[in-house]
Amino acid sequence: MSKKPSITQSKLPLSGRIVMFFIRHVQQGMSSMGELWRNPVSSIMTMAVLGVSLSLPAALQVLVKNAENITQSWNSAAEISLFINKGRSEQSIQSLLSRIKAFREVESVTYISREQALEEFQRLSGFGEALSYLDENPLPAVVTVTPSLKYSSPTGARELLVKLERESEVDFGRLDIEWLERLQALLKLLEKTVLAIATLLVLAVVLVIGNTIRLAIMNRRTEIEVMKLVGATEAFIQRPFLYTGIWYGVIGGILAWLIINVLVWYLDGALAELLGLYGSELTIQALTFSELIKLVLLASFLGWLGSYLSVRQHLRSIEPS
Repeated sequence: MSKKPSITQSKLPLSGRIVMFFIRHVQQGMSSMGELWRNPVSSIMTMAVLGVSLSLPAALQVLVKNAENITQSWNSAAEISLFINKGRSEQSIQSLLSRIKAFREVESVTYISREQALEEFQRLSGFGEALSYLDENPLPAVVTVTPSLKYSSPTGARELLVKLERESEVDFGRLDIEWLERLQALLKLLEKTVLAIATLLVLAVVLVIGNTIRLAIMNRRTEIEVMKLVGATEAFIQRPFLYTGIWYGVIGGILAWLIINVLVWYLDGALAELLGLYGSELTIQALTFSELIKLVLLASFLGWLGSYLSVRQHLRSIEPS
């Protein structure tokens, strides 16, 4: 069995070998880009598939991010209503207000006296004349407490309510927060759904790139056999295919970013027109520049991974006859 010839390495200093290492990578990276340009139709179709596949989880991420931004103001608006015992004097109530304001869990406190409560009820209910015949005011004084941001979650607000109800002046408290718990449960479900769909689409991207690189390897089978005959290493042979996968990922990630931006621009205009009828304003937040960088890095890694798996499997099966 004849021995394969080997390529003679130049006796270069360490710095020269390092420079040549980077030069070879740049050359093979640009060569792989040239291969994409020489097959524009198949390359564009593959990149389009990758862009659409990556845009779906990115769009879901934008949806989750905007939903969290919208509900953040609702979370912080959770209020606790404390109904004061009727027998308490004004001085006792003022003492209660001072103690509550000193709580680190409390953001702000609003006091509504019995007289103010009755006046507001008369104005809003439409029973002003009927209420004037009452012998005494049946409504209690109310203290409205807004929790701090740290305690505005359902769990934190409930803990604060229990603490406030221990005060002797408080008859009972009310916290209407069940809707907020349901909303947060829906957000958690949405996040898990995004993660599951993103995992499936990431797998699809890896498979698409792997199959594309497999076809490229089969098309260059004769060239690979010749390179192995003259002693080229596997690392040297597989490097252009790895760069091809990376280029697919980078361009696919950029396409996904463009798709998301166009989608956000389109929906933002339609949403602004709808909310304008209700006198409200809301702007959809698109992917930020840092999220674009993360998307491109993720796509390039997926491209490298799909190429690496395909190259490791198929290059070993090609041997010169």
